Amino acid sequence: MRTLTVSVFAMALLALPGAAQNRGGPPRQFELKAESPKFWELFDQDAKLEKIATGFGFLEGPVWDPKGFLYVSDEEKNKVSRVYPDGRVETLLEIGDPDGSTLDTQGHFVTTASHLRAIIQVDPDGKYKVLADKYEGKKFNSPNDIVVGPDGALYFTDPTLDLVKGEKQETPFQGVYRLGKDGSVKLLNNEMAAPNGLAFSPDGKRLYINDTKQKEIRVWDFDSNGELKNGRLFGKEEGRGGVPDGMRVDTKGNVYVTGPGGIWVWDPDGHQLGTIMTPESCANFNWGDADHKTMYIAGRTSVYRIKAKATGFVPGSSGAK
Repeated sequence: MRTLTVSVFAMALLALPGAAQNRGGPPRQFELKAESPKFWELFDQDAKLEKIATGFGFLEGPVWDPKGFLYVSDEEKNKVSRVYPDGRVETLLEIGDPDGSTLDTQGHFVTTASHLRAIIQVDPDGKYKVLADKYEGKKFNSPNDIVVGPDGALYFTDPTLDLVKGEKQETPFQGVYRLGKDGSVKLLNNEMAAPNGLAFSPDGKRLYINDTKQKEIRVWDFDSNGELKNGRLFGKEEGRGGVPDGMRVDTKGNVYVTGPGGIWVWDPDGHQLGTIMTPESCANFNWGDADHKTMYIAGRTSVYRIKAKATGFVPGSSGAK
């Protein structure tokens, strides 16, 4: 099949500290690269990428709060911060290697604390409590990403990617779990090489999970009993300059995944529609603003945003079905 490629170039926003990742190659540039005309149903061809804050070490876990700011995790500087649309940054919490995050159905900020090997809930004043840190009496590896499921429970991945050097791996696999509102922890899958970002389809009938080590996006049917069935390959991301890490979906079921060069966009049937090429590598991103039509991107050292035609699906929000 012939591939349609339409590109919209913009100058690199600035010479970035993260540019060292290119190892002497040309600076990365923002570009909207279409593999299908359907890509332009999701973004305007002249859409702009705007940098709103910079100076971070290694960003992860962006989550939009309806109060009007973005939570971000800095794995290198060991902080969770609030980033405001005007560029202001406030430190919420200092903690070792925070990672993926979400808001639960009550609006509480919940994050994966890799060094604590735990899932924690953080209050607005920065105080936190541990929601879970063990499965069958054994410590988690290093919880990595987390989302709200269609049943209101929390679903998270637990690879060894950020296991503290010198600490023992107690759980003999890298798992995917459900954390119930009653504090119960249920293992859903223990067969992936490095489970990472995850997302439910808008109808709650599919669960997508990235396998960073295999550079794969996998998908399971999610049945009414909360079990994963019929696991299969959804997509594979080959190339350099990024891996399957963070993942989101829009209200039409399109799947967005970080990968080589930026953020890859797939339709629900696994056809790649295009790529949002980013000026620096990005590990995660999320939908934000009141209408969920702005994508906030956690570049390595900076936070960016781009307006979309698509509407992001945000589990647990008033607009989520």
